[in-house]
Amino acid sequence: MTRRYWNINLEEMLKARAHLGHDTQKWNPRMAPYISGKSKSKGIHIPNLVRTVRFLSEACNLVFDAASHGKNILIVGTNPKKRDIKTKKNKKKGFSLKPIKLKFKKEVADSVASAARKARCHYVNNKWLRGMFTNWESTQDKIAMFNQLRKDERTGKAKKARAIRRRKLSTLQRYLDGVQNMIDLPHIVIILNQKEEKMAVQECFVKGIPTICLVDTNCDPDLVNIPIPANDDEITPLRLILDKLVYAISLGYSSYKRRSLSLYIRKRRSYIRKGGSPSPYIKKGSR
Repeated sequence: MTRRYWNINLEEMLKARAHLGHDTQKWNPRMAPYISGKSKSKGIHIPNLVRTVRFLSEACNLVFDAASHGKNILIVGTNPKKRDIKTKKNKKKGFSLKPIKLKFKKEVADSVASAARKARCHYVNNKWLRGMFTNWESTQDKIAMFNQLRKDERTGKAKKARAIRRRKLSTLQRYLDGVQNMIDLPHIVIILNQKEEKMAVQECFVKGIPTICLVDTNCDPDLVNIPIPANDDEITPLRLILDKLVYAISLGYSSYKRRSLSLYIRKRRSYIRKGGSPSPYIKKGSR
């Protein structure tokens, strides 16, 4: 794996508040090597930003190498609906109907979608479909159905039972909008919140897919391949880390396209020297 310089420094991590962890009572002992100390005034653990910069650089090198070889990369950061979010209990009024961190989750989902489109990779930002990786054949059938329904919707075919078709299309779009062009399992998965994406972490572990994951002080770093210790409860550090990874992915895909184009040009020149047609669309002797 080639090592590059990605312009990651401690000052921007501090400005993005990536050093703020969870309460000292809510921590995972396996995160001890990634914690630099405690804040007595706030009563929280402080992630070691030196390790954050180091592991983020390793993650950038990994995704750059994968993208430069044309491999698929998936970004996961979901925004569950109101019925999927746990609610706080109120002793006087029973259960509150106000969802927890709905605005933050929507910001994460929007950031994931825009970053994935910029890097030209796949993403899941609404809800993780149960068995997406472990039952891949069924997922492929659903992706094919989703693409067929979209095609019928554009062409105006299958006018019968239009309401049923649109309902199916809406449901599949919620799950598969970011993976509609994914032919095979991804080679690398980037996960923005380990606690919220437990199912995705488990399925990647079962299928042996390398994972890059943000881990706060209450997470388990042993479940992922490259843990990035940082604050995962605020949008600013998430966007900062995601921007660095997206930049590395974009450079890798650009390098892959340049090499593919130069290889194609060399093959065409060799073909022409051997007496082939200069145009790939005109057969020799057809004029």
